[in-house]
Amino acid sequence: MTDLFTFVHLTDLHIGNPDIVDDHLFSDTTANLKALLADIKTLVPQPKFIVATGDLTNQGDAGSYRNLKTILDEAGLDIPMFFALGNHDKREGFYTGMLGRTEDLAAPFFHAQVIDGVHLITLDSSTPGKVGGSIEPEQFAWLQTELDAHPDLPKLIAVHHAPALDEDRPDMEWESLTIADTRALADLLAGRNILGILSGHIHFDRVSNWHGIPVVVGIGTHAATDVTYLHEGMRMVEGASLALGTIRPSGLTISFVPQPSQRRELHSFTFAGMAEMLRKYEATQAAE
Repeated sequence: MTDLFTFVHLTDLHIGNPDIVDDHLFSDTTANLKALLADIKTLVPQPKFIVATGDLTNQGDAGSYRNLKTILDEAGLDIPMFFALGNHDKREGFYTGMLGRTEDLAAPFFHAQVIDGVHLITLDSSTPGKVGGSIEPEQFAWLQTELDAHPDLPKLIAVHHAPALDEDRPDMEWESLTIADTRALADLLAGRNILGILSGHIHFDRVSNWHGIPVVVGIGTHAATDVTYLHEGMRMVEGASLALGTIRPSGLTISFVPQPSQRRELHSFTFAGMAEMLRKYEATQAAE
């Protein structure tokens, strides 16, 4: 690894399909992403890679992924980009619209690459029909093999749903990995050289110390969660940001780079009605 290693973490892009009206898209995510990509183009030095940790599109259809691919191509960035999938993503749409893949369209999308001495590992926590995340046994088996293959390299884990921070709160699994998968991941990563875990899903900048591992969550480009309202419910306001990561011999530094915003309210609801909202969402997803 070089003495100064930088990368960009994006998340929750929620790109739409311009040919489809989407009542659940609360901001101009295309404009927000283009602004962030323009900022990335000015960075000196240019980052080694960009990783986008899920909810790449809002509806998961192939047309939305084709739109995302066009946006990225037009940005003209000569930087490798890696993707994880989140609950708004659909594997079939991603494979066909983004990668042009025609086989094994229901398979989870996970991969790894060593970049200048840093081991980037991307997991797929999307769970069809669910808001919360999980990791299939085949991914855990692959992850152990991947970790063992490069035991001495510093590692970044990219996954849309962060590990559960409160393992005594099964009612909060909608915002994280399942508690069972959180525990399994903790056991698997224990004693490894893990620089950090990069995640999204909850739409606010947050850094946690999880069993000694930094877990970094970003706002994304759709909307920002107003953390002052979390005692009552979810209030989404204007907001978009990227995270600039720097890896030094001493470890990982994260700098959040927000876009200017008036923080106008876009959408809100109380936790009292959330269970019903989740039920309706998951029923709709299961029916598609």
